[in-house]
This record gives sequence, C-alpha cells and structure tokens, in this order.
Amino acid sequence: MRAVQISEWGGPEVMQLVDLDVPEPSEDQVLVRVTRAGINYADTHQTENAYVTKFELPLVPGTEVAGVVERGGASSGYGGFSAGQRVVAITGRGGYAEYVAAPAAQVSAIPEGVDDELALALLIQGLTAWHLYRTCARVEEGESVVVISGAGGVGSLAVQLGHHMGAGRVIATASSQDKRDLTLELGADAAVDPDSDDLAAAVIEANEGKPVDAVFEMAGGRLFDGTLRALAPFGRMVAYGIAGKEQNEVKTGLLMRKSWSVIGFWLFHCFRDPERLIREPLADLYARAARGEVKAVPGGTYGLSEAVRAHEDMRARRTRGKLLLDPAA
Repeated sequence: MRAVQISEWGGPEVMQLVDLDVPEPSEDQVLVRVTRAGINYADTHQTENAYVTKFELPLVPGTEVAGVVERGGASSGYGGFSAGQRVVAITGRGGYAEYVAAPAAQVSAIPEGVDDELALALLIQGLTAWHLYRTCARVEEGESVVVISGAGGVGSLAVQLGHHMGAGRVIATASSQDKRDLTLELGADAAVDPDSDDLAAAVIEANEGKPVDAVFEMAGGRLFDGTLRALAPFGRMVAYGIAGKEQNEVKTGLLMRKSWSVIGFWLFHCFRDPERLIREPLADLYARAARGEVKAVPGGTYGLSEAVRAHEDMRARRTRGKLLLDPAA
C-alpha cells in the first residue's frame, strides 16, 4: 500500500511517500480502507516527536481517517461493525496511508447522509470543540467565550457551536482580515487581530468593555498570556494545544487574586470512557449538523503525495477549516 512515512524527526521535509505492507489487525483492531485522512496541526508535532505522546521511528503519521471496514482481528471479528460499513477512526498514528489497523473501541459508524469531510471535521476537531464547552470550561447560559484561531479546524467549529452551546457572546481571533470575516460569517459576534499591541484590551473591547468568562487557547506564548489577562473573576482558560511551541507558566497567586481556572485538555484521555466521552458527544454533533447548527469548513484536499505541502501550508497559516488527504492521489 502507499503511505507517508518518516525515518527521522524534523519538519515537513522528512515525510516520504513509500510502499508498505497492508497492516494485519490485531485481536482488538479493525482494518479500514482509507478514503480520506484528516490533517490536524498535531500531526506537525508528530514529525518532530514533540507531541504529548512520544513515538518511535519509522512512523506513519496521521491521527484520524474515514473509510470502509475491510475486516477485523481474530477475536474482535469486525469489532461490532460490518464489512463495507463506512466509519471514522481515531488512530493516533498511521492515518496517512491507504489502509490502517484501528482499535475497535476508537471506531465509530458514519451516519447516512454524512460525507467524509463532515465526518472527519466532527471527529477529533468537533469532539475537541464540544468538550471545550461542556467538559472543560462548562460554559453557562449567556457567558462570553473567546476562540483563539477561530478560522482553524477546531476554532471554526467552536465558533459555530458557541450560541447553540449557550454562549452569550463569541469572540474569535484570526490572523488576517479574510479569516476574521470568515469567523463572523460562522457566527462570531466580534473578531480580533491576535497581533494587537494589547491583546487583553482588544478582547475586552470586543466584549463590549467587559472581561470574558472563558478562553479556548491552542497557541501558547503571548496569546495565552494576553487572553488570560482578559478573564473575568471565575474565568476559565482552557489550553488544548501549543501551536506556537512556547509554553507558559502561571503563578498561583495570580489565580487566587482573580479566582481563575487554567484547564488542560487532550482528547485521547476521553478513551478511558469511549461510550460516554466519544460516541455520545459525536452523536450529538451529528444531530447538530443535521439541524444545520454546524458544518465543515472546507480547507482543501491534498493528495497523499502532497503531504509535505499540506504541512507547510498549515505551519505557515495559509489554511483554514478542515484539511484532508486523499490516499488515492
């Protein structure tokens, strides 16, 4: 099968298109023929071995796929799925390939009428956005929310979900005017330039002069510090990424003076209870999509042979929405 593999750590340039054997599913896995692989910013950390989980070489990157069930491991059968059934799977690795062996517990059926793009948009990124509201920040009716990188994969979904999840005012940051315009089209009440000289003041001004209740932050560095200072008493900062690769420190005295909470989130911890924390929220997202509350923001489809360019575009912030890889191209 065709796959993208890395044999040394580094930037996008270390990814190579190779031929590998089709993986043999273990007892608790399902073999999926991949029709589309999702591209996430976390994949760029995989190539550098700078992700939350550490990997070994050689590595096929890629954390999620949509495809068709081929067969299951010896004891799992088809893991509760049927041969030929359309599914999405969170793989953790191995997604940039024509076939992947995915843990059966991390596979979910795609409902009728949902295409691969929407299914993948709602998988890792949609589930992340859902948990930011419900599990982490626990946003209450009428509270204000700031979504960092509101035109990105998670951000574009978090912006759309905002008012439907009870937020009273949704403020997005985005790095260019066209991206800020997109966030407004998706439902943000205001859009802020993250490069503002005084980001905290800009966010407070966008919230009609009031500090904000929750921030969903995935960049780190000055964006974390700037938006933290914009929080109201009892405000919550949820950190779910470090795209800028600059980690932050927060003094406990500052948290006490403002009664602030700083919360970390990593989706893979949800697999401790996949039915409650993965499948039930995903079903809710599918229902919201059917009602028109949330949609995929197309970010473009790259061929498997264009994986290097896809990562370069993403790292240069030239992309928006959901990015896909076509293993047949």
